[in-house]
Amino acid sequence: MKVLVVGSGGREHALCWAIAKSPKCEKLYAAPGNAGIAQVAECVSIKAEDVNELVKFAKDEKIDFVVVGPEQPLVDGLVDKLAQAKIKAFGPSAKAAALEGSKAFMKDLLATHNIPTGAYGVFDEPDAAKEYILRQDGPVVVKADGLAAGKGVIVCHNKNEAYAAIDHIMTERAFGSAGDEVLVEELLVGEEVSFFALVDGKTAVAMASAQDHKAVHEGDTGPNTGGMGAYSPTPLIDAKMQKRIMETIIQPTIDAMAAEGRPFKGVLFAGLMITKDGPKVLEYNVRFGDPECQVLMARFSSDPLEALLACAEGRLADTKITWKRNTALVVVMAADGYPGHYAKGTEIKALDKAAAVDGALVFHAGTKAKGKKILANGGRVLGVTAVGKTVKDAQAKAYEAVDQIDWPEGFCRRDIGWRAVEREQK
Repeated sequence: MKVLVVGSGGREHALCWAIAKSPKCEKLYAAPGNAGIAQVAECVSIKAEDVNELVKFAKDEKIDFVVVGPEQPLVDGLVDKLAQAKIKAFGPSAKAAALEGSKAFMKDLLATHNIPTGAYGVFDEPDAAKEYILRQDGPVVVKADGLAAGKGVIVCHNKNEAYAAIDHIMTERAFGSAGDEVLVEELLVGEEVSFFALVDGKTAVAMASAQDHKAVHEGDTGPNTGGMGAYSPTPLIDAKMQKRIMETIIQPTIDAMAAEGRPFKGVLFAGLMITKDGPKVLEYNVRFGDPECQVLMARFSSDPLEALLACAEGRLADTKITWKRNTALVVVMAADGYPGHYAKGTEIKALDKAAAVDGALVFHAGTKAKGKKILANGGRVLGVTAVGKTVKDAQAKAYEAVDQIDWPEGFCRRDIGWRAVEREQK
């Protein structure tokens, strides 16, 4: 079959790499893709947000199946328009994508259906938000309601920080229209995990768990980013915890969405806090995480294209999904200055040496080709991924591969997987 993957990041490179190996895939396209994706798929210069052009391309090329990577085209209704053109797609409708597109909608849904989450308030003007903050006892988290590229979340340890966050989002318009409304939530205490489930509208099947590292610097310090590394599985999610999450969070959410007339298909990515009272929802995303997708695809042992297709066709209950029993770990290499100002166009060398490390894969996130040169073209630029028997083993291989790369203008965290390594050593 002819497959189109929409997007240009490390997530989409991992998806293309996995899909290209499927016997079902005869021809693979990516829009717009990147320099790494071009090694496994034909890249077409259509932006991921250009919904109408993507649908036109899919019709003209008689695409059988579209896999949508990023959140924006999902929120903008790409899957709906493909359905109108009778083209199958992996991902939720615009109405279902509101789970990520509006944090207020998501929190209201959880509250209405008694799904575990933190206390919160939603506000459309700064003074009301500040009055709510004044009445809170402990630290809070201030969030822009809409899509903010993973950066519209500010942890506030005292009231002054919270007031400043409200001003930053609502008055200074740091995230544009995404900050028309804000959420003020209690700060949940515990350890954060990423939990993924494939969903076909009714049936939900748990995928492998992962743990992301959002802060830019070692020891989880510095500002939050889109993610500086991840590993899978996380020891926090054993079989008992997975069952609890599926029964108290994931399946009730799928049932609630169906009851609301917004049946959910695709991958449901729950950001969870494992608190002393059990797992609670921090946020929902309606697409694979980046960089979590890289470690998930590295551990997938059954046919990933078949699994994604089963979600779109409503036959997930009859589809077997299997995972390798090893650990995968990804280290993100970013451009100096990220998540603030950074330069583009610097050359990256010796990627072949990194890929030659046993068990290593180099996924491109923000790259472009210029002749035979590979140039940095974003903030997060590479996802150096490795597979090993343990977290420590995968970590060692990933950093061995990182150290082969010649890119003076790039940096990475040197402690990805540190919590799991500490647990392994106990």
